[in-house]
Amino acid sequence: MDRKKAKQNTPSIKEKVYFHIRNKIIKSDILGGEFIEEEEVTDELGVSRTPVREAFSRLEAERFIDLIPRKGARVRQITGQEIIDIYETRRLIEIHAAKRICKEKIDVPLAMYTYHEAMIVDTHDIDFYEHIINDSGFHGAMVDAIGNPVISDVYKSIQERKMRVAYTALSIRPDRLSVVTEQHQKIIAALANHDTDEVAALLERHLLPVEGVISRLPK
Repeated sequence: MDRKKAKQNTPSIKEKVYFHIRNKIIKSDILGGEFIEEEEVTDELGVSRTPVREAFSRLEAERFIDLIPRKGARVRQITGQEIIDIYETRRLIEIHAAKRICKEKIDVPLAMYTYHEAMIVDTHDIDFYEHIINDSGFHGAMVDAIGNPVISDVYKSIQERKMRVAYTALSIRPDRLSVVTEQHQKIIAALANHDTDEVAALLERHLLPVEGVISRLPK
């Protein structure tokens, strides 16, 4: 890899700060309702206040935190209603994409197979974060396959919140790991067979809020 390309692939300081805080929130290392101290982040990462403030602004826009005047950055609590809303949005987009793949006989993206294989492996050595990264890639590849950049952009706009919801759901119901991979296998098969009704039914079940999770979250 040449130096120019390597430099392009190296995250900037503000990106490193953003991902550091975001991943802590996703993994529940920082819980909903807790405050993130700007000074604590600067000391931990050895950076100035500017990239921390930029990260806070981005995280607020993505609804990870609320910036409260004179108090600081408070992590937003995931609610049962938010989970319901995220899954409803996913069903609208993903079922539409799957139906188009079937009707237009679009090949199943190779990335879906790759992410699925990775998820089968990680069920033996559970890492929730890696699992949701692969899960997001699996579903994102299906949406991108229809070649509609507007739909892809809308789908990506909920990506970060979707990851946090998924991590929360798995933390409460880790037994869902094997269920998810089994359902993914059936979704791939239905797409490969261009079975519109079957893939729509599979996604309808796959993208329902996880039983027992919503009742354990704030309303």
